[in-house]
Amino acid sequence: MTSENGYFIDWNGKARSVQDPGGDFVIEIDLPSKYVALYTTRGTLMHEATFYRTLEDIANKGLKVELVPGSHPWGMQKEW
Repeated sequence: MTSENGYFIDWNGKARSVQDPGGDFVIEIDLPSKYVALYTTRGTLMHEATFYRTLEDIANKGLKVELVPGSHPWGMQKEW
């Protein structure tokens, strides 16, 4: 888990907290480049995203997203 607070958009267009990404992913954040990487516990890169400090920052980019908890499944709804 990271000590940073912020958000990223998952591959289904949902906002997730970097503190609770779900999916047993390991998060890596590069603040200067506003980059988020999610890895499996074995080190496979699974997702890359932009780091946003606040939900307002996401909205200011014109993105309308739903914030989901880490318990929300990764994958398309038809895959659950």
